Amino acid sequence: MAIFNVKNREIECKIVYYGPGRCGKTTNLEQIYKTFQKSTSGEMVSIDTEGDRTLFFDFLPIGLGQIRGCNVRVQLYTVPGQVQYSSTRKLVLKGVDGIVFVADSLEIRRDKNILSLKDLQANLKEYSLNILKIPLIIQYNKRDLAEQGLPIMPIEKMEKELNRQLKAPSFPASAIKGDGVAQTLKKCLQITLQHLQKELQWAE
Repeated sequence: MAIFNVKNREIECKIVYYGPGRCGKTTNLEQIYKTFQKSTSGEMVSIDTEGDRTLFFDFLPIGLGQIRGCNVRVQLYTVPGQVQYSSTRKLVLKGVDGIVFVADSLEIRRDKNILSLKDLQANLKEYSLNILKIPLIIQYNKRDLAEQGLPIMPIEKMEKELNRQLKAPSFPASAIKGDGVAQTLKKCLQITLQHLQKELQWAE
């Protein structure tokens, strides 16, 4: 749930980038950090784990609008995708307001995408959150690899396997080129803010 900072008249909301190992979560955050560097407060923090990383930074997006006269400060996190870091992934999800699930378009990563999505669902359940109700965006990353002749899955197949029940907004992307990165984040922020506004109305 979002945190109110009364002194600064800010609402802090937390967006987590989730997905299997090496799917492009880190690259997404690095692209966003470069784009929004003027709006960020402090450096991007990186906690290195073996073969994977947890990243974090927060920023105040201009033009995002206000809730109850408060600016919205966004905290962005990635989770380590490797299987052995299950407890870290769960911990990073604590207090989450919105999620970007980054799916790897490579055919050989098909099973890892499905397992990671099930892992997300199970971890959310631990916090009494429903994957069908939380603001969620799916990004189909690494679409550029088709140009290199690598076998990638058609979007239609990925939609059917990952998004048939969720019916979440989805975007094709190439995080390494920056394609689809801003659109994914923008949509996630939009639906997360709408969700927060509704929650505040219910709380009254």
